[in-house]
Amino acid sequence: MEVSPNFARDWVEFADPANPLEIFKCDLTWLTSYFTCIYGAGCCGIDADKPDAGCCSDGAYYSDEEDESRTLKVAERLTPDMWQYYDEAHTKMKGGKLNISEVGYDKDRKTRKVNDSCIFLNRAGFEAPGFTGTFGCVLHHLALKEDIHFVETKPDVCWQLPIRRSFEQREVGDQTVSIIVIGEYERKAWGDGGEDFDWYCTGNTEAHVGAEPVYLSNKVELQTLMGAAGYAELVKYCDARVEAIRLTQAETAKRSLPLFVIHPATVAARK
Repeated sequence: MEVSPNFARDWVEFADPANPLEIFKCDLTWLTSYFTCIYGAGCCGIDADKPDAGCCSDGAYYSDEEDESRTLKVAERLTPDMWQYYDEAHTKMKGGKLNISEVGYDKDRKTRKVNDSCIFLNRAGFEAPGFTGTFGCVLHHLALKEDIHFVETKPDVCWQLPIRRSFEQREVGDQTVSIIVIGEYERKAWGDGGEDFDWYCTGNTEAHVGAEPVYLSNKVELQTLMGAAGYAELVKYCDARVEAIRLTQAETAKRSLPLFVIHPATVAARK
């Protein structure tokens, strides 16, 4: 069941320890929710006719040229036994670049689509001589094989999800303060295209079954987005919130006005 995205949230703001001129604005309701990626374990995919594609149907839009260049270099480490579309990505010209990118509908560059999904998506049920890989993102599989975190192998948008980092400007007197927002990558954050998704995960109760809250399960991603010092400061607020919720849970149930805004998908998943 997908909950309505229009609910109140608890936020916290604090100066970036590494740069006091910037402020982090963090969605505590999301970061202390128990969302977890359920790809391969109940994920319905954003397109009903491609449930095994997860959110990889349209390919990944690169954040910038550096992101595309890094993805290209990572793809060069993939082997035919791992990657279903190895041959499609390799040009016949000796020394030529891998053919892994294209221009999307909005004229931005993205990973190429092959057979109506991302070229890096191994399809469920695919078999071929010498192929030993499994379905799912081969860049994710590469990270597992090399015993590194997938933030090092996947395009930015892929490893950042379901977290969304955005930027705001705040006028304070004669100064302009930069605000770095860390929150949930909701359906509506995708723009008009998000409304066309047949299923989406972050607001779905089926995906709020994690063993630990988002700020812990996505530690590496948050450290990469915020820096080690910024993340350490966030943990203090999240730890305090989780403990306060635990201590006041019984009392909160008796109040008409809750002390904390718990993500409704997490609440519903526990009923």
